Amino acid sequence: MRRSRGFRSGTRNTLKIGKTVRRTITKTLNTFNIGETVIVMHDASVQKGMPHPRHYGKTGKITEKRGISYMIAIKDGNKDKSLLSRPEHIKNI
Repeated sequence: MRRSRGFRSGTRNTLKIGKTVRRTITKTLNTFNIGETVIVMHDASVQKGMPHPRHYGKTGKITEKRGISYMIAIKDGNKDKSLLSRPEHIKNI
């Protein structure tokens, strides 16, 4: 049988939820300004609005706000990419 390659495959240690992790409402209500530098840090307890796990730990600048989410411009090798992520998965530097 063929191996499944889902969105969260191969992320055993990256998306691990600790025993004492308790998600607060403040992370959801966190606001960022356009032009701020942020780091992509996934919150594994929230599946909505999570960018792809390959972008974990990348830094970028916020370019726009789309509803609740934010568009982040990152550099992946030589390519410029843009991620759409909710505030739970973004951390201010």
